[in-house]
Amino acid sequence: MGKNSKPKESAKGKGKQAAGGSDESSKGKGKSGKSDGLGTCTYVKARHILCEKQGQINEAYKKLQDGWLGNGDKVPPAEFAKLAAEYSECPSGKKGGDLGWFPRGKMAGPFQEVAFNTLIGATSAPFKSTHGYHIILCEGRKN
Repeated sequence: MGKNSKPKESAKGKGKQAAGGSDESSKGKGKSGKSDGLGTCTYVKARHILCEKQGQINEAYKKLQDGWLGNGDKVPPAEFAKLAAEYSECPSGKKGGDLGWFPRGKMAGPFQEVAFNTLIGATSAPFKSTHGYHIILCEGRKN
């Protein structure tokens, strides 16, 4: 009897582990069950707008709100790139704010936090870092 109960317990244990594993892997998954990569991805592809003054970043963000965000729409990367070229004080502004793919740990504090926690296709609200004020458009995630 002890032999029969052990495999049952073991099978139950494996089932629980598998369920526990799937519960753990379901973190960051939306209703569709597909992972959004938040908190788990290693690389992010993003564009940004960097301004030294808060008033200037707010002006750029207002244009994003008036054009897309206010309607619940996503900002097209080409349109974000135009605003980055117009407003960003970062050298990447000339490339439409394109930062390309960058790994976790490359960007400083709040920038990394926002970049790795913004959904693909979403635009962050303005935020402050040691370099100034930013808006980020997340374009992709990978491990």
